[in-house]
Amino acid sequence: MANLREISVSAALNLLSAFAFLVAFAILRLQPINDRVYFPKWYRRRIRNSPRRSGVCLTRFVNLDWRTYIKFLNWMPAALRMPELELIDHAGLDSVVYIRIYLLGLKVIGPLAVLAFLVLVPVNWTGETLEGVKNLAYNDIDKLSISNVPDGSKRFWVHIVMSYVFALWTFYVLYVEYKEVAAMRLRYLASENRRPGQFTVLVRNVPPDPDETVSEHIEHFFRVNHPDSYLTHQVVYNANKLAKLVQKKKSLQNWYTYYLNKYERTSKRPTTRTGFGGVVGTKVDAIDYYSSEIQKLSEAEALGREKVLSDPKAIVKAAFVSFKSRWAAAVCAQTQLSHNPTIWLTEWAPEPRDVYWRNLAIPYFDLTIRRKSVRSFIQGFLPGIVLKIFLILLPTILMMMSKVEGFSSRSSLDRRSAGKYHLFLLVNVFLGSIITGTAFQQLKTFLHQPPTEIPKTVGESIPMKATFFITYTMVDGWAGIAAEILRLVPLVIFHLKNMFLVKTEQDREEAMDPGCLNFATYEPKIQFYFLLGLVYSAVTPVLLPFVIIFFAFSYVVFRHQVINVYDQRYESGGSFWPDVHRRLLIGLLISQFLLMGLLSTKNIEKSTIALLPLPILTIWFHVYCKGRFQSAFVRFSLQDAMTKDTLERATEPNLNLRAYLKDAYVHPVFKGRSHFDSPLLVPDEENNTLVLTRRSS
Repeated sequence: MANLREISVSAALNLLSAFAFLVAFAILRLQPINDRVYFPKWYRRRIRNSPRRSGVCLTRFVNLDWRTYIKFLNWMPAALRMPELELIDHAGLDSVVYIRIYLLGLKVIGPLAVLAFLVLVPVNWTGETLEGVKNLAYNDIDKLSISNVPDGSKRFWVHIVMSYVFALWTFYVLYVEYKEVAAMRLRYLASENRRPGQFTVLVRNVPPDPDETVSEHIEHFFRVNHPDSYLTHQVVYNANKLAKLVQKKKSLQNWYTYYLNKYERTSKRPTTRTGFGGVVGTKVDAIDYYSSEIQKLSEAEALGREKVLSDPKAIVKAAFVSFKSRWAAAVCAQTQLSHNPTIWLTEWAPEPRDVYWRNLAIPYFDLTIRRKSVRSFIQGFLPGIVLKIFLILLPTILMMMSKVEGFSSRSSLDRRSAGKYHLFLLVNVFLGSIITGTAFQQLKTFLHQPPTEIPKTVGESIPMKATFFITYTMVDGWAGIAAEILRLVPLVIFHLKNMFLVKTEQDREEAMDPGCLNFATYEPKIQFYFLLGLVYSAVTPVLLPFVIIFFAFSYVVFRHQVINVYDQRYESGGSFWPDVHRRLLIGLLISQFLLMGLLSTKNIEKSTIALLPLPILTIWFHVYCKGRFQSAFVRFSLQDAMTKDTLERATEPNLNLRAYLKDAYVHPVFKGRSHFDSPLLVPDEENNTLVLTRRSS
């Protein structure tokens, strides 16, 4: 096992590695040839252009100005300089709230580290117990931990008291942060510009009607039950196969444009082959070939579109229903529409770019069955295969499982996948490492101990695993940060695409894909470091500085990435914060139960009774915060909705809301098609109290 000197050397090496990463990042980001990789967000917004330097041709690719290399750390203050309100306008509330998780880590773990080093480390160091235990493997780090305090010592009451102090401080910080994030969300929703989701509700499980189509039934229902506020609706079509056809046509059009541009430059007709990848098969004229293939796909696309629109089986029993005001949409989204609670189910419609269209085609009845099936798979099969796959592939697999469950928005998929990944890290990485550490490191001791001594050895293993987690924090933490800031994989892919695949300006835009904050992968890893900090604050405080360094550097790095790189796929208004808060409290509960179990092996009278109120307080705090703040993340105030409606009517009295919402929730494969129209009501029908119907009854 590593001693204090070896840990110090390892920490020094990691700091040198971090410095090397910063130098490499400074060199790479200053090169003109890499500008689109490290500042893609500004290119996407047409604010930044490729650097143009006069002089030799080499300056088009390499920055030869030595003065720019001196201030290689100037990106750090630049990342911290942008005010939070400006950052919300620039990157969205989701990105800002995500960055605050790292800042929350500093607010929680920082004071805990100070208190632990001032109070607990001296108490542990002066215990001088480990030297007197025979056949027990330990190191210098363990002398700073609770393991060095003798059994039955009254010193343990210091740890008990400090565990209450740590918990109360964590409660305070989490409460203040939850309150602030909730206020930020409410301000954001109140101040944001008009968007389709404010007026639209997703209605699912529409009951069948023998006399009317799904579209007619939906219109009939809402004109009867919401006669003064219903505006229009858009039924959902199962167009998944058609979407694949459209995507294939898009790819061929890109090749056609490439060869057409090539012909215009060289005046020579380009050729290609009809087989795989254009390298095998019959040699043909490229322009004629792709023109012919595009024509065939266009005809197939038109037939497929007509088939989808005319086939009743292609219509999903769901629709996006829009209203004349935000207030009416809020009422519909937050109330039960029918006496039967299993039909006409409503929820706020996600913003159009957040909709995951593929899953909307899943019948609502199948969703429950799918989620039970995925849960069974995770519990029964997944633990056996995780040992056979790379950890880097696991988030992708968990995302695929979440898609199988049928969630209708990308934000829901991210939150669901994050929950699965957090569970994996908690069970397999944290708890699993403690258990396996006990089984293998102390096996020899177990064989020579009476059964009554084994629980004590297990308890001792918890603080002794601090060495492993220090190494894990340094290696995994720095590796993740380095990969994030250097962007070596996107850098290599961008240049390879530029060399071999970029054919048009559209290709160049796609090659410059900046990516986005991967909440499903990043947030569970943050929770893991929170867990380490909370568990070891009262057990082995020497781990805490490494966690603090991770949070501090990550905060700066991700702030830089959000400003210059990431382009979010959707905006949910920070709706994931209740999940963050809940998982943090789960980590706090685990730390409390582990401390209770550890002290129960130390022959401390009434230690369990003394610590028992802690988890009870934690659960109560969770229930209180949930009741106090969670409604801000799942509901929209009718008062705020009415305020925005009134203000909009006063400032834009001639707003044509129907035209604004007409194509907002049309499946992407149908957008821009003149023959695809939402049902429209003429003025006489809007004012008519009688609802037309084809029902015979």
